[in-house]
Amino acid sequence: MLYTVKQLRQIEQAAQAKLASGTLMRAAGLAAAQLALQLLNSTPQRILVVAGPGNNGGDAFETAAHLANAKHHVSVLQIQSKTPRSDEAQQALDKAQALKSIHWLDAESAVTEDYDLVIDGLFGIGLKPSKISRSLKQQCEQINALSCPVLALDIPSGLDADTGNTIIACAIRATHTITFIGDKIGLHTADGKDYAGQIVLADLGIERGQFPASDLQLNRTALFPIIGQARRQNSHKGSNGTVSLIGGTTGMQGALVLAARATLYAGAGKTIAGFIDNPPHYDLQQPEIMCRPAQQIIFGPDNAVVIGPGLGSSVASFEIVSRALLATSPLVIDADALNLLSQQPALHALCSGRDKSSTILTPHPLEAARLLGCGIDVVQADRVQAAKKIARRFAAVVILKGSGTVIAHPDGAVVINPTGNPGLASGGTGDVLAGVCGALFAQHKDCWQTALAATYLHGAAADNLVKRGIGPVGLTASELLVEIRQQLNSQ
Repeated sequence: MLYTVKQLRQIEQAAQAKLASGTLMRAAGLAAAQLALQLLNSTPQRILVVAGPGNNGGDAFETAAHLANAKHHVSVLQIQSKTPRSDEAQQALDKAQALKSIHWLDAESAVTEDYDLVIDGLFGIGLKPSKISRSLKQQCEQINALSCPVLALDIPSGLDADTGNTIIACAIRATHTITFIGDKIGLHTADGKDYAGQIVLADLGIERGQFPASDLQLNRTALFPIIGQARRQNSHKGSNGTVSLIGGTTGMQGALVLAARATLYAGAGKTIAGFIDNPPHYDLQQPEIMCRPAQQIIFGPDNAVVIGPGLGSSVASFEIVSRALLATSPLVIDADALNLLSQQPALHALCSGRDKSSTILTPHPLEAARLLGCGIDVVQADRVQAAKKIARRFAAVVILKGSGTVIAHPDGAVVINPTGNPGLASGGTGDVLAGVCGALFAQHKDCWQTALAATYLHGAAADNLVKRGIGPVGLTASELLVEIRQQLNSQ
């Protein structure tokens, strides 16, 4: 599960009420030190511990003491506090200062030595500075320039735990993060994936009964069991769903072709591509796709529809989006159809009037901003809240694409997707995702599981390609198709 800062504070306070003072901080320091020892090749190694003014600094002092006792060469760069430290943090500081083997650096010291590991205990989840001193900014930059591993305590300093956005001029780029008590939203979306590195959760021994229910979690295969069900031997193409795709205006036909091919590779029994303009006779590479004018597409409950890839904004496009929204077909709305939805109040009304289990919207951040009538910076400032607002406003499941794609249900549930990489930041990959959504929707009739599975498999396909040396730079949408099929058949 994923938790907000407010929820984590409540969990922490409830746990502390039953424990001796400093118990959780000592547990955090021990867990961090144990992970640090796993990252070090031998003894002794040179370790820099950067300790800030709050309880995150207290965690750092505890960690420093454990590592010094393990015979490593530990230096501590302590950032002075303008307010008194908490009792727990002061106790941790006293413990570390009692160890003569720890070397204490001046607060203005440059970070120029060749360390084997840096421990980032500068700022935790509660501190949100709008700016930092020039010397501290330089020190952060120097840490980021080091080639050694950087282990962040709880969250990389300068990263917002709720949104994943950086909130200081030079946030720490960690190679590893040990996050305490519960997992944080911000580690998995927006800038989080660039700054957190590998994430390890240490619950500090808090009993699971003290954790509240959360409507936020990470995507995983257990959330979409229906997708992995084996097909019956006694089946036929009609058993495996029909997908009709609509779009492909002049100059944008490739978008519809990519989406249609994705439906094939994701297992649709029949794939029909409806082109707004000048449909080709057939797809030379995939002649299995039936190509026809968009106006000939038949809507109905047994025919999933993907509308938007290369659709354009003509009158004909508006009319066919209206038809799709009025129909009872399971519907995936993408690309230009999303833009029409944002521009036309009549289409908005039709969408919000549909059954909330029948529609999936797949916006990228700019399309999401148009749907909300705001700037893209507002969407990216809090991706989770933006996705939730769109889901409620349009009564649809929303896949807000980006780093840490956010899937939101109109009832309030939110899932953040952990798969995917920068190779997906290229033209056509969104069309492929829409096509996969259409295929899974047609086969399994479950809107929520379709959105979760399609997003996860789409990202996992890109990850596997990168593992094989294909991308992320230069990875193309077409290369995802076979890998997506492989992912589906390995579930």
